[in-house]
Amino acid sequence: MKSSFFFELSGETKDMALAEAIKCVEAETDSHEILAKGPGYMVASFDDRFLDPIADRISLTHSIGRYLGEYTPDDISGLSDVELPEGTFAIRAKRFEGMMKDVDSQKLIRSAGALLSKKNSVNLKEPDVVVRMQMCDKVHMYIEQRVTDTDLLEKRKVGERPFFSPISLHPKFARALINLTGVKKGGTVLDPFCGTGGIVIEAAEMGMRAIASDFDEEMVIGCQENMDFYGLKLEDSEVLDIGDIGDRFTDIDAVCTDPPYGRSTKTGGEDIDHIYMRAGEAIPKSLNDTGRAGVVLPHPITFDTMTLEGMYLQKVHGSLSRHYHVFRK
Repeated sequence: MKSSFFFELSGETKDMALAEAIKCVEAETDSHEILAKGPGYMVASFDDRFLDPIADRISLTHSIGRYLGEYTPDDISGLSDVELPEGTFAIRAKRFEGMMKDVDSQKLIRSAGALLSKKNSVNLKEPDVVVRMQMCDKVHMYIEQRVTDTDLLEKRKVGERPFFSPISLHPKFARALINLTGVKKGGTVLDPFCGTGGIVIEAAEMGMRAIASDFDEEMVIGCQENMDFYGLKLEDSEVLDIGDIGDRFTDIDAVCTDPPYGRSTKTGGEDIDHIYMRAGEAIPKSLNDTGRAGVVLPHPITFDTMTLEGMYLQKVHGSLSRHYHVFRK
């Protein structure tokens, strides 16, 4: 059965969170429709059975649930027609980035609660059903069904791994990078600058076939150590220069990588920008005809060998920004 689902998006990387949500829906459903997009949210329609596969892989969405509709602060009367699942309920309200400052959220919650409590009892401490109220361009209401497990992602961050270096994407952004390519479960994901394995760890966790390479043998060995630590399978690995990946790995669904940058990075004495350009030449040789590449760099870049489909900015700290590029062959 098809339902409409509300996605509460992360506010830290607005464009990337929306793009990731769309790609996850596309990758996991056989039919869907994006019904609405706005500040901090997306509404999509798809069969109920796809909710869990989408929620299991998404990382920049706080929660997902059955959409109850949009309302204005002055008129939420439509809630009287809403039927909640059996059990007690509570309403939790949130303003997206301080929007609707002039609206009394507690008064709105009480009014909504009065309409919904005709058939269900209120239990503020331990409700059976949590109804979320997102206050942004409109008042959006939805039943919370899946919440992103941020604790699990934190347990896989770089400092928790047996082999690590200070420079590594946080697991939620490694996962988002993979999702932005739209690779399906069971597809092959190659990281040719694997480092400590942050990207291939998330790929394997999401049910993809993870492949790793790096010019530094210590990194490839350490990557395998980290995969073993989490009980994950590394499908293949090799100590390789970036220019040689096309000879060793072919028919790849997604190349997802965070190449080296910064003064502390090992490059074998090669200029960083030259490494990037060589990567741009090598990556499409590994991709299959429908493959995508997700590449994180400290500045925007284009390659003659691939078409840029999207780019998303993450401001890290000070002068450091990460640009998440998505290329197609």
